[in-house]
Amino acid sequence: MILYLQYIDYNLWLSIENGPYKATENKNDIIIHKPRSEYTDGDKKLFSMDVKTINNLYYIMSRSEFKIISSCKNASDIWYALKITHEGTNQVKESKIDMFVHQYELFKMLSNEFTTSMFTRMTTVTNSLDALGRTYTNTNIVRKILRSLLKYWKAKVTTIWEVKDLTKLPLEELIGSLMTKKITMKKQELDEKPKKNLVFKTVHHVNYDDDDDDDDDDDDEVEEEIALIIR
Repeated sequence: MILYLQYIDYNLWLSIENGPYKATENKNDIIIHKPRSEYTDGDKKLFSMDVKTINNLYYIMSRSEFKIISSCKNASDIWYALKITHEGTNQVKESKIDMFVHQYELFKMLSNEFTTSMFTRMTTVTNSLDALGRTYTNTNIVRKILRSLLKYWKAKVTTIWEVKDLTKLPLEELIGSLMTKKITMKKQELDEKPKKNLVFKTVHHVNYDDDDDDDDDDDDEVEEEIALIIR
């Protein structure tokens, strides 16, 4: 939301930080507020910034948020109300920070977890901390992910530590490299997997009995075996 306001007009964000504009003048070394009837064009422009900021905040907030701020008189008060609603008081905010920092410090790749899933979990934690004012650098996160990988990534991790400059390695490039390595490892597993060949074994029975009836029975059995193999 901050970036949205700054993108539209940085003065909108200043009206939140500094509060609504109040035109003043110096009379006999005393600062007094001007009556609105004496506002200059410059005063009117600055004064209108607060109204524009309020209008933009109304435009992007939900119905439930609007109910919370409906009694606020200026943009600064609206911002404070929204901040308390989403972040809580300073005590609540610190508790949230402690919780997410704990998750960050204990972060480990899960067994049979995809690299994309691990990246998503890490991004969720770091984005939550960033929203609360606790920011980790790209280098911090890259190093954390490398330390969090499972043992079978050891060779790849060692190569990255030795070859790459971690202070300049984008997080997206690291994830792409890990995904490529995972695909290569999977292909090698498939290539090395032994192929099973199905072998058919035909057994020929020889009967030396001169009894014609027995010969006929044996012939019938052989034919049944052949038919079974064919099926």
